[in-house]
Formats: sequence, structure tokens, C-alpha cells
Amino acid sequence: MNMNVASELKKCLVSGCRSLQKVKQCHCRLLRLGLNHDTFLINTLLRTSLNLRATQYATVVFAQTPHPNIFLYNAVIRGLVSNDAFHDAVSLYASMRQRSTVVPDNFTFPFVLKACARLKNTHLGLTLHSLVIKTGFERDVFVNTGLVCFYSKNGFLSHARGVFDEIPDKNVVSWTAIICGYIEFGYCEEAVGLFRGLLEMGVRPDNFTLVRVLYACSRTGDLASGRWIDGYMRENGFCGNVFVATSLVDMYTKCGSMEEAQRVFDGMVERDVVCWSALIQGYAANGMPKKALEVFFEMQKENVRPDCYAMVGFLSACARLGALELGDWARGLVDGDEFLCNPVLGTALIDFYAKCGSVGRAVEVFKSMRRKDRVVFNAVISGLAMCGHVGAAFGVFSQMGKVGMQPDGNTFVGLLCGCTHAGLVDDGRRYFSHMSCVFDVTPTIEHYGCMVDLLARAGLLVEARDLIKSMPMKANAIVWGALLGGCRLHKDTQLAEQVLMQLIELEPWNSGHYVLLSNIYSASRRWDEAEKIRSSLSEKGMQKLPGCSWVEVDGVVHEFRVGDTSHPLTHKIYEKLESLFKDLREAGYSPTTEFVLFDVEEEEKEYFLGCHSEKLAVAFALISTSVKDVIRVVKNLRVCGDCHEAIKLVSKVTEREIVIRDNNRFHHFSEGSCSCRDYW
Repeated sequence: MNMNVASELKKCLVSGCRSLQKVKQCHCRLLRLGLNHDTFLINTLLRTSLNLRATQYATVVFAQTPHPNIFLYNAVIRGLVSNDAFHDAVSLYASMRQRSTVVPDNFTFPFVLKACARLKNTHLGLTLHSLVIKTGFERDVFVNTGLVCFYSKNGFLSHARGVFDEIPDKNVVSWTAIICGYIEFGYCEEAVGLFRGLLEMGVRPDNFTLVRVLYACSRTGDLASGRWIDGYMRENGFCGNVFVATSLVDMYTKCGSMEEAQRVFDGMVERDVVCWSALIQGYAANGMPKKALEVFFEMQKENVRPDCYAMVGFLSACARLGALELGDWARGLVDGDEFLCNPVLGTALIDFYAKCGSVGRAVEVFKSMRRKDRVVFNAVISGLAMCGHVGAAFGVFSQMGKVGMQPDGNTFVGLLCGCTHAGLVDDGRRYFSHMSCVFDVTPTIEHYGCMVDLLARAGLLVEARDLIKSMPMKANAIVWGALLGGCRLHKDTQLAEQVLMQLIELEPWNSGHYVLLSNIYSASRRWDEAEKIRSSLSEKGMQKLPGCSWVEVDGVVHEFRVGDTSHPLTHKIYEKLESLFKDLREAGYSPTTEFVLFDVEEEEKEYFLGCHSEKLAVAFALISTSVKDVIRVVKNLRVCGDCHEAIKLVSKVTEREIVIRDNNRFHHFSEGSCSCRDYW
């Protein structure tokens, strides 16, 4: 009879208990029938309870078991670890070791080691390794895999590799453990090398292994290895898994290969919101904001609800285009509380408003946020600084200190950029000095670049050059480019020529450096040298990045390029430009033809200036919006001096407020003046 009852109880516990209440009913029946000594039934009861995440109940049941064996201990330790109750798991293991009759086996060690890894309990982990050897489990693949994970999680990669190399029959789990260990501590190239070793040993990776090794490729920008893994996946039928395919899309986007990311995405049979988000963020991050918006709208048509990361990608694209109305519309797709409770979304919204020039709304979001981490503070500091509200940025920095939040490198990038925008050289020097001596933040190349930019814009070109020479690292193109900006601003063509030689050496593929050097020769009327540079560009098949401007009207983003005639309202746009230039000349405007540095006639130079993309965008906005609307234009390149002067006068003669952003610098035109310090 007892056997039939036991069988019935077992069946009930295994398949019929989907709630803790049912488990308790079975437990009561088990006690009533005197079956509480049946180890198999107690084991089943414990496992069922732990699967329902009832860790406290399982612990009480275990404590009431008179003579628990190793199987019961293993069941509870495993269940506690699976439920992230790591301290409880370690405590139970400690109580087990006090029983001389119970000895840990190869099922005990992996789970206790996992608890030690998560708790960073190195002392117990090392003790366990010693016990593994004493009990004869040093060649067990599961135990050794647990040791590899423990050492990897705690940063002892040499120990982890030593254990791994001694495993006689390595399986996919042990390979994945060592690969993940190397990735976690930034050794991504070594991780990819281990993956190659895995394949050479004839081990078939699982989906998790592929996801991790693709992540390693994305972290290092290793496109070649990523393509090789992609080929392996296609040959071996891994691409059907949505998680692996999404990782592949993400890898290609992080490596800047959007064509291949789109190809993988298009081939996916099943698409969830994660893969849509990866593609949207990829286009936004790789300078293709309009395409990011298109993919987002496609996702909407597929009735896929955007998640946090899709919204971040969409807002980033809107910020890049200055599409304030479109971003406001997207904000309505998500519950408002989510923006205020989620620092990732809140940061994206602050950044979006700031880059659209709506700094007041950015500050409103910041003040309303219920959770403010360091990234949120950094976003509002950078946004305020970028929009020229440097005093307010300094105030938020002080607020960070009052709430006990330690600044990081990104905080100081924002502060130094603010000093650059406002020309606050002494403040910039003070913040740069305080980074290391007060806040223990080591200056990186980005901080040196900000300081060079600050000094160069202030005309302190010699000090900026000397700072570059004193840097503890080799100057990159951004640092030299900052010095070049100062040379252009203060018309030091001799130093600019030297800087451009450095830039061409660093980035021989960048056509912009050759064009600027040619322009310097043209400005000095060294026409032969200028022509030689331009000829070399043609021979190498290099083309100058064309100027491109975007303006949003009624929630639609319109794109203009230099000399553009593709817009449906082209005729009216050029008519408006012609009318504007008449008014501007009457107001004293004269085209600054030195900004078109070709050996051509003055009249032809004026024509080139007249059809710059930002002028076309402003003209279109003037004929398409009401007089009360703020015109917001974003340009991919620096606004030229002539366009700056012309648009400043346009704001005066039309009585319109115009905001132009180029390279994250704002030009706020109102009543014939501009807030920026770019053109003194």
C-alpha cells in the first residue's frame, strides 16, 4: 500500500504541483502517512519547492529531515544557487562539512564553487580546490569547469587557464567557461583564439558560446573574425536561432558594417524586439540617423512594441537630426514614468532635448527623474555645456558632490567642453588639474583633446602645441584636429600646415585633411601645390565628405546637400534665397569668398557659397514654417564663416530665431547676433 501511495505522491509532486499550496498539501499527506523518512520522496519535495522559488520553505523541510544524505544536500544547495541564494548555499555546505558521515561529491563542488564565485569568496574557493584534490575529483570535467568559472569570475585567469589545460576531456561547457572568463576581463582577442581552439578540437559550440564570442568581436571591432564566425554559423546551421542571429546583427553594427547587419536581419525568420533594437541603434550610432528612423517605423508596422533600447536608438537618431517634433511623438509611445524611473531612457531623453537645443526641457527631465545615477548627471552637464549654459553645468557638478556622487572621466569631458564653448581658460585649467589631484581621475586622451581645443580656440596655440608634446600618450587625430581648429580660427597657416602633415600621417585615408591642406595652399595663393594635393585625391579615388544639413518641418526631416536640386520645392527654395540675398546686401552683407578657396572668379565663388546646405535648409524652413516657430538645422560638417555671417543677418531681417548645430556646437541666432564663440 505504501508503495502505491509513494508512487502517487511522487507523481503529484513531479507533475501536479504548480503552486506552493499544492506542495504543502503533498507534504502534509507525506507526514500523515509516515513517509518522511523516504529520501526519494523528500528529495522530490525539496526540488519541487525550489523550482517554485520557495527557498525558505525548502530550507525548513530540509532542517526537519532527521538524517539527510548527500543527495538531499546537493538538491538543496543546487536549488539555493539557482535561486541566487548564495549565502544560504554556502551556509548549508558549511553545516554539511560538520557531519562526518556526509562527504561532498562531484555534484556538490560545482554549485558551491558557483556560489563562491558570485560572492567573491576566494578563501572558500581555494579551500574547495584543495578538497577537490584530496577527494580525487581533480580530473572530473564538471568539477574542473566549476573551478575554471570560480577563478575566472575572481580575476585569477592564470589559475583558471591552468585548471582548464589539465582537463583531459574538455566539453563545450568548460571551453565556454574559459572563453567567458577572458572576455569578462577584456582579453577578447585571446577569447576568439580559444574559440578557434575549440573548433580545432572538434567540439561543437552551443548558442551561448557563439553569443559570447560574437560579443568579444564587437568589443574589439574585430570584423574579420566576426565574418569568419558568421561563415561558420551559416555552414553549420546556427543562424536559425534568434539569439545568435541578433548577436550577429549587433556585432556587425558595433563593427560599423551596416550592410552586413541588414543582410543578417533580413534573413532572420523570427525577429523579436531585441534584434529590431540592435539594428536601430546600429544605424543611429553609425551616422545613418534617417535609416534608423525608417527601421523604427518598419518595426511599428510589424506591431512590435519598442523596448528601452529601441527608444534610445530612435531618440539618438532624432537628436542627430535635430528632429524635436519626431522625438516628442516617440516619447508618447512609452509610459512617462518609465522615462523618469529608467536612467537609460532618461539619459537618452536628456541628450535628445539638449542636442535639439531645448535645454530647458532637458533640465526639466533631469529634475523630474526619480533615479539619478552618474550617467544621468553626466548627460545634463554635457547638455548644458553644449548649449552654452556653462554656469548651470558647473552648478550640476556641485550638486553631484553634495549627493556624494563621485565624478568620472565623462563628467570632466562635459565640464571641459563647457569651458571651451565659453572660452573659460582658467576654469578649464583648474578642472583639468583637479581631475587627478582632487578626484583621482586619470586624464585620458579625450581630456587632453578638450584642453588643446580650449587653449587653441583662445589663441594660445603655442601652449596647446606644448601640451600635446607633454602628453603621456601619442596624440590622435582628434587632438591634432583640435589644434587645427585653433589655427584656422586665428589664421596661423604655418602651424596649420604642420598639423595637417601629422593628421595625414595618422589618417592617410581621410580626404578632409588633404582638402584642408589644399585650402591652406589656395589661401596663400600657392595654386600649384593646391592643385597637386587635389590631383592626388583623384588618383587615390578619395572624395571629400559632402556637406549635409537636416531640418524638421511638421515631424518630417528634410535633407539638403550643397547645390541640392532634388527637393520638390527646389524652385521656391532658390527663389527665397535670391530674395534673401537682396535683403542681406541692403543690410550690409558681402559674401566672404575666402571660404571658397579655389582659383576661380569672385562671381563663381559667390555662387558656391550661396548654395551651401545650411543656407538651403534655412530657406526651406522660412517658406514652410510660421514666424513663431524656431528653425532648427543640423549640419554634419562645420558651418563655414560665410554661412555663419549670412544666417546671423537672416535672423535679423526675418526676425526669426534660428538654431544650427554642427559637430555638437550650437549657433543660436537671434536678432542678428549669435551665442557661439566660433567666429570672433
